[in-house]
Amino acid sequence: MSFNPKHILGIKNLTADEINFILDTADSFKEINTRQIKKVPTLRGKTIVNLFFEASTRTRTSFEIAGKRLSADTVNISASSSSVVKGETLEDTAQNIEAMHPDIIVMRHSASGACDYLAERLNCSIVNAGDGTHEHPSQALLDAFTIRQHKGDIKGLTVTIAGDVAHSRVVRSNIHCLNKLGANVRITGPKTMLPPGLEKLGCEVFSNLNDAITGADCIMMLRIQHERQGKTLIPSLREYSRFFGLNDENLKLAKKDAIVLHPGPINRGVELSSSVADGKQNVILDQVENGVAVRMALLYLVAGGEKLQDE
Repeated sequence: MSFNPKHILGIKNLTADEINFILDTADSFKEINTRQIKKVPTLRGKTIVNLFFEASTRTRTSFEIAGKRLSADTVNISASSSSVVKGETLEDTAQNIEAMHPDIIVMRHSASGACDYLAERLNCSIVNAGDGTHEHPSQALLDAFTIRQHKGDIKGLTVTIAGDVAHSRVVRSNIHCLNKLGANVRITGPKTMLPPGLEKLGCEVFSNLNDAITGADCIMMLRIQHERQGKTLIPSLREYSRFFGLNDENLKLAKKDAIVLHPGPINRGVELSSSVADGKQNVILDQVENGVAVRMALLYLVAGGEKLQDE
């Protein structure tokens, strides 16, 4: 199939075929990252602006490396170094950037829907690097890529996602993505962190971590997002770790070959024990590595994909 979207704003509106096409495209780019010279001329002459209004290590660095390995000119802007601190609005900031004729703006913002807002107003392509508690499409795609790498076909797998579901954009994108690819999705976390209506998204909700991970093929642990909570939703981190932390003992409830994922950053001793975080079943660094290939694929596709080969 041919898939050349102008924007990547979320997983919700993608089809299973489109998701698999992105993953297949990423697979073709992964080999580049193992070369001695990690660069191809695919996006030479294209300009990518990474506009990050929230702190980020993995996503921002990954998108920057992805753009550079495709030979694009990349520019990084953070909120602290932009005119936002002087009172400039998001739309004015973006319009001023677009006046410099970038081809792609990769944006992370604290407001849900911010990327859609710009996509409706600007002519350049927008790639959502995480907006509020809405979506984080590239994270879900790299998670699916990693699961596919270790498990083969995702269809029929049982994937448990555990933790601070209420404040996680990662979980929303993953539910959409994994459901479209045929996985059985289980969700668990403290009741104060489980928003109502999750079942309507096509997942099974558990109030107990041990029940949720029993027989699971994949376990994805989420960190507690203190920065998005208006008030404390758990008695203490120690209490949270006791009931919703993954450790060597309860990991045995999952399948013997189960893999452990985490979008990062990890809070060791809270959602993951150090022994699990460093154990043989964790594929967290694989997720980070695969993130570069997936983001290369996204930049390639929104920049024109197959059309670039004819230029």
